[in-house]
Amino acid sequence: MESRLRVAGQAVQPILVMFPLGLFAMAVMFDMADLLGGPSILGALAYWNVIAGLIGGLLATLAGAVDVMFVRHSGARRLGVLRGLINKGVLVIFTVISMLRVRDPERVVSGGLFVVELMALALAGYGAWFGGKIATGQVPAFARAATGNRNY
Repeated sequence: MESRLRVAGQAVQPILVMFPLGLFAMAVMFDMADLLGGPSILGALAYWNVIAGLIGGLLATLAGAVDVMFVRHSGARRLGVLRGLINKGVLVIFTVISMLRVRDPERVVSGGLFVVELMALALAGYGAWFGGKIATGQVPAFARAATGNRNY
């Protein structure tokens, strides 16, 4: 899948995906340190990392939608839509997490919400891996089957 948005010959969308992924990972690390007894400011830092990650994720989603919009081959379009759905799912989960954190004045996370945050980060990592496989043309077998390509 060829990217339409480019700066200096480089695709914009893969670059934009890395910012929210890094911010979400930092949020998980700050929350883990907070849950292990660190200062309460770490919970607030994690919250603001999630907010910044959501803003960056929205930009990456828009860039990905532009890329998918210009794909001509239906199989590649389906893979792009699947990648977009994975990434949008991550954004929805982190949006819910941030909305639940607003209720606490210190923006700290509970143990159960931390587990959900870990699972969302794992899904974000999978989405980044899957997008990288699509970009290099090494599409996983399940995705080839989903697009109608049975050549395993």
